[in-house]
Amino acid sequence: MANKILLTFLAFDLLFLLTGPLLLAVAVIFQPGMSGMSSTVSAATRLLLQNTPLTVAFFNAGLIFFTFLVSIPGAIFAKKRIFLRISSWLLLACALVSLAVGLDIWYSTLQTRSNLGVMWAMQTPVEQSLLQQQFQCCGYLGLNSTAPAFQTDSVCTSVATATELVGCVGPFASFANSFLDIVFTSMFGIVAIDGIMFLCTLVVLKDRAQKERYRLIDDKSGLRGI
Repeated sequence: MANKILLTFLAFDLLFLLTGPLLLAVAVIFQPGMSGMSSTVSAATRLLLQNTPLTVAFFNAGLIFFTFLVSIPGAIFAKKRIFLRISSWLLLACALVSLAVGLDIWYSTLQTRSNLGVMWAMQTPVEQSLLQQQFQCCGYLGLNSTAPAFQTDSVCTSVATATELVGCVGPFASFANSFLDIVFTSMFGIVAIDGIMFLCTLVVLKDRAQKERYRLIDDKSGLRGI
């Protein structure tokens, strides 16, 4: 009869492994966008990606792959519990890295408007104009922005036009919160998988320790093989 505990462990181990390619794929896909040319469609996304720790995603993906490789001999060789003990510590490391990234991004969403204001001020007039065109707005705070209040372009053609349009702070903040909510929610989801995998590892370790204890008792009492 198949060991249900081991099968459950293997199922979650594979699920845990899938988080590695997921992180790697996200980092590989979005990494070029950090240094590529901006457009009226990608300007905001590019700016947010520049302030997202994609490098940590590469590190965490590698740590996940390594942890999975360590867990395999632990699953195969029942008496080699050292592999499962090592993988349990590595799982904690994976969870802590993902949790730290998720909390950092979540905390940044509590100060979205002030953070975006700093980012906006650091952008060139061309980048600010692209953001204005993307969100159909004028200046970060509209006409209340510091000089220049807005960049003159196809959207903000004059002061009269700017008075009719909102500042970019509102639509930009909404876009940023939606984008970052997906990111930190995904990171917390990965932490949950890490936590379940950690518990599965502890259950397998306890199950094997108990079986070893019963085996030793049977050996001493001479009941083994009866």
